[in-house]
Amino acid sequence: MDPHPLAPERAPAHALRLFPGHEAADLDPASPQVLARLCEDGDRRDLAWLTAAVPEDHLATWFVRHGRRQLSRRSRAFWGVVLGQPVDADGEDVRRALWPL
Repeated sequence: MDPHPLAPERAPAHALRLFPGHEAADLDPASPQVLARLCEDGDRRDLAWLTAAVPEDHLATWFVRHGRRQLSRRSRAFWGVVLGQPVDADGEDVRRALWPL
């Protein structure tokens, strides 16, 4: 059991289902891979922990740099609203032109 449900120093047990083969101590909540997985597939508890563990400005910076490439269109739209960041419509056209499938 977690010492505290929002303990930012390590991932809670409920979030480990998204990271098979990893231990809680191995997961850095601010790493791009962890942010991408939690923002895309995390549930309410996972996102509560994430937003307690990672400052909003770091999350917004990650979203601008990596999120548009690593998140689905639906998740990009959600996080764009949550973080007050515009969703890049031009980038979507470029992605479709490069990868039409």
